Amino acid sequence: MSCHAAREAQLLAQGWVRQFLADEPRLGEAVAQYRELGFEVHLEPLDPAACAASNGCAACFGSPELAARFRVIFTRRPRPTA
Repeated sequence: MSCHAAREAQLLAQGWVRQFLADEPRLGEAVAQYRELGFEVHLEPLDPAACAASNGCAACFGSPELAARFRVIFTRRPRPTA
């Protein structure tokens, strides 16, 4: 759930694959594991207002402080260097 269709489309076009939404401590653990497996990792913030505007459910993230803790994890294989 990123709720930013345009942003997610940009990332997918760049070869990123959306994995899942997490906060700490699982966020840090997942990032470390993906990197250990050789993936590049990109984190996107969660925007509950964008979710609500796109008819997504954001009830769990009603508090801005809570929503700010979450990130959407995107990964991709490293690009070969020339």
